[in-house]
Amino acid sequence: MFVKTIKIKKIARILGIILVALIIALAAVYVFNRVIAPSGTVLSSEADQAAFLKELGWKVSEKPIDVRSVIIPQEWNDVYAEYNKLQLQQGFDLDKYRGKNAEIYTYEVYNYGDSRPNIVANLIICDSKLIGGDVCCTELGGFMQGLAKAETTAGTL
Repeated sequence: MFVKTIKIKKIARILGIILVALIIALAAVYVFNRVIAPSGTVLSSEADQAAFLKELGWKVSEKPIDVRSVIIPQEWNDVYAEYNKLQLQQGFDLDKYRGKNAEIYTYEVYNYGDSRPNIVANLIICDSKLIGGDVCCTELGGFMQGLAKAETTAGTL
């Protein structure tokens, strides 16, 4: 009969090598995904979306007041081109998403600077990632600004 004994030092060395290899593999996967995946904050639930808006300083409804599925058009008119300028100022670019399906989640905003009613925040989500958004007044002659909370209203769109 053949008996083999393994010393604990050998097992610890093997486990250490496996652990280092696993860490390197996970780091490679993380870097690969960051380079390949489109930039954007992951907002996989309505709670994540509301928390994101609260982090920006907005007091918003816990649940969206409207959710719409949209297709970002392949061909843009002047309105889409102008809207994308606002998105570019915020670090988003809808140009990458032409022809793709997205959802627009609309939240009521309660703490806009001049306490106006009918202020909403729109989040454009594609594959659970934030790809754009705005804060706007839905009244006639309203305004539109980026998602960041400012003390004064931004220019209209």
